[in-house]
Amino acid sequence: MGCARVYDTHMADPTDITTLTEESLDLLDDTIALRRRLHEWPELGNHLPKTRDEVLAALEGLPLGIKLHETTSGIVASLEGTRPGPTMLLRGDMDALPMPEDTGVEFSSHVENVMHACGHDTHTAMLVGAARLLSNHRDQIQGRVVFMFQPGEEGHAGARFMLDEGLLDVGPLSDGSSSEVTGAFAIHTTSSLPTGFISTRGGPIMASSDTLLIRVIGRGGHGSEPFRTLDPIPAACEIVGALQSMITRRINVFNPGVLTVTQVHAGTAFNVIPEFAEVFGTIRAISEVTRRMIHDGVRRVAEGIAAAHGLEVTVELTDGYDVTVNSPTYANTAGNIIKEVIGNDRFIELPNPVMGAEDFGYVLNHVPGAMVFLGATPHDRNLATAAPNHSNRVFYDEDCMSTGISIYSAVALRHLSGV
Repeated sequence: MGCARVYDTHMADPTDITTLTEESLDLLDDTIALRRRLHEWPELGNHLPKTRDEVLAALEGLPLGIKLHETTSGIVASLEGTRPGPTMLLRGDMDALPMPEDTGVEFSSHVENVMHACGHDTHTAMLVGAARLLSNHRDQIQGRVVFMFQPGEEGHAGARFMLDEGLLDVGPLSDGSSSEVTGAFAIHTTSSLPTGFISTRGGPIMASSDTLLIRVIGRGGHGSEPFRTLDPIPAACEIVGALQSMITRRINVFNPGVLTVTQVHAGTAFNVIPEFAEVFGTIRAISEVTRRMIHDGVRRVAEGIAAAHGLEVTVELTDGYDVTVNSPTYANTAGNIIKEVIGNDRFIELPNPVMGAEDFGYVLNHVPGAMVFLGATPHDRNLATAAPNHSNRVFYDEDCMSTGISIYSAVALRHLSGV
């Protein structure tokens, strides 16, 4: 399964991707083994020493230039082709989630309250598989492939740290020719599709993700004498309801946003009116226009209602991940390549964005490219009842990873084929 395999002579055609499915199947056993090792020992955030070591061991012996990032556990592996050309970036994220695992699989997490519940172990293993496969096709590569092994996707902005550390400053090829990054591609495993199906769309594909904290400040006192206090709780409740009305009345349904209040905190005892009440939540949008309209609306609603009750209020809105926007042209091109590899019947064009968030959007802010979703629910399971991503019981069919390897490789080869 290493680089020594000899392929048919017709493989020298850089536009021929018909053999990639078969080749990816040859790599599946090793890919599954790596995925399971990663799954057993998940790590959180931007510093993933065990995961980094596993990836480096899996890449050993391949004709790659390796750069280890210092601000995170990020790894950038570079594969030069035999002819000059641009650089193509392939991304796989490596971090897990702070939650227990209840899947019952034999390779369940050995780390208490840490689990690969969003498929990042599959992303990392597939990207290693793609590095192996593409190393066998160096003679078809005109330029360079950069494999971005990224930590910290789950809320830690790992992609932004890697960009700040020079991810896209790849420099010239070894022959001195220029080779800027001209395309970027990522795969995200999902339980919302059957194994081996792929979906994507041009334009916004995942939402921005911001947080809100509203603190309503009054004057506490005895629960039997509300007239001697400034009770923050009714005003906080009124704000929660008014925020929902603001979203439905002020935000265009064809450029939507979501505001969900997830926590309300107030009080210490049943007979005490508290000094303050706090409202926490998340804001999602698929355009910067809607994102800022929601922020402005939250402030207006909270401040107006608090003033009406004679209360003070503070509003903290913290920007999270940007909208992830696929290049329409690149998404269309990637879709055509994917259909060529897996068939038209397994490709689905998404009608709408997904309101989850992704920090691959930071990369796409700089480089045209696309993210796609790879289905991983076994065909004998009901998609409607399958445990979703981020569930403690989510189950990914490992057979999907051969599709991921072939798609990573096909998109890179076509991008660097010069056609």
